[in-house]
Amino acid sequence: MIGFDIDAGQELCRRMNVECNFVPQDWDGIIPALTVGKFDAIMSGMAITEKRKRSIAFSQPYAGGFNQLVVRKDLNLPPTDTSRKLNLTTMDADKRATIDQLRTALAGKTLGVLRSSNSEAVLNELFGNVATIRSYDSQDNMHLDLVAERIDGGLADYFTWKAFLDSNDGGIATLYGPQLSGGLWGPGVGIGLRKSDDELVAAFDGAIAAATRDGTLKRLSQQWFKIDVSPQASN
Repeated sequence: MIGFDIDAGQELCRRMNVECNFVPQDWDGIIPALTVGKFDAIMSGMAITEKRKRSIAFSQPYAGGFNQLVVRKDLNLPPTDTSRKLNLTTMDADKRATIDQLRTALAGKTLGVLRSSNSEAVLNELFGNVATIRSYDSQDNMHLDLVAERIDGGLADYFTWKAFLDSNDGGIATLYGPQLSGGLWGPGVGIGLRKSDDELVAAFDGAIAAATRDGTLKRLSQQWFKIDVSPQASN
């Protein structure tokens, strides 16, 4: 297993003077698996949301993050500004116009998304009545269907798309539309923990704060994503 979450997790564990093992887990059952003790923490690009906070605790954010659409290049859709940031916490006329342009471009298309994710809820809310939404149990399966042209595009966090787009298969696709954040995605990406593990929450918070202050999380995010998605350093 490789990636930003793995490297960042190893660094945080080193600072906490603990040995951490990383195990794969289907997204659908990831929170129940945590609560019954199958593992001790979730570090998998999980957005901190009020709904999830009713079931589990979170560390402070270790990444800002955003979600973005990806589409197949052969669709030849109208160009968009993929560097624009669009926060969905509030909606104004300009944001609505941007969403409407995307709805027009994606009308009749089939879009993939991770099942039981906040991205699934957002995709259905914004495009569910103009596009066909297909939900997947894993990001890898969605990538396979995108390459096989069984879907036209999808919505996921930028972390995930970056790894796919840089792979041999990723050349068939491209980012599309603005960088989406806020709303159901909450304030950022955190480590999911059991509510009873107060000491572990505090330990991760301390390690994240230190790794933010000294620029380690910024360095790792630039290494993996070519952009800085680290939380703003604490004073």
